[in-house]
Amino acid sequence: MTGPAAETKMQFLFALRSRGVTERRVLNAMEEIDRGPFVRGLFSERAYEDMPLPIACGQTISQPSVVGIMTQALQVSPRDKVLEVGTGSGYQAAILSKLARRVYTVDRHARLVREARVIFEAQGLVNITAMTIDGSYGLPDQAPFDRIIVTAAAEDPPGPLLAQLKIGGIMVVPVGQSDTVQTLIRVRRSETGFDYDEIRPVRFVPLLEGLGPDS
Repeated sequence: MTGPAAETKMQFLFALRSRGVTERRVLNAMEEIDRGPFVRGLFSERAYEDMPLPIACGQTISQPSVVGIMTQALQVSPRDKVLEVGTGSGYQAAILSKLARRVYTVDRHARLVREARVIFEAQGLVNITAMTIDGSYGLPDQAPFDRIIVTAAAEDPPGPLLAQLKIGGIMVVPVGQSDTVQTLIRVRRSETGFDYDEIRPVRFVPLLEGLGPDS
């Protein structure tokens, strides 16, 4: 994190720790990736507060502590290939790029993907591939994935994404109706099926099929 002053950076990291983000590699990645460039316009001055903020296309950039909790739950290792469904601002993918070998991030809104690519390039994040597709079907051409993270809420963990998870892989996804508080779920794939555990309540935009109107 190069943009904010040292005091702001310390407050940012303290907020993460106090809300349960304790894994050292995750904290290091979140210190290194400056949230500032991912927040634009009227809300840019609030980039280092632990709160969700509006971005283009009616979407949001998640509050940093939720990004940290989801990343921590994903248990990414340096050789992992990760799929992110819901690029949004690109902030989550940027953090994952510091933890994984390769990150594929997809979004239904072409504008969000274009803007995220510009930031990735500016920050030298060369191990991210961003694509405009319907993420509810995953990315079969690159499957299977060691880790999958979904940053929009589905009523159930999407079947196509479960099918693209490696044996031993982990998926983190918010599950629940779009107009209620959802539950963040971690799914582990084993030889015999899928194991689920609940992490915490969350609130995300719904996972929608099809491409956005700008695509």
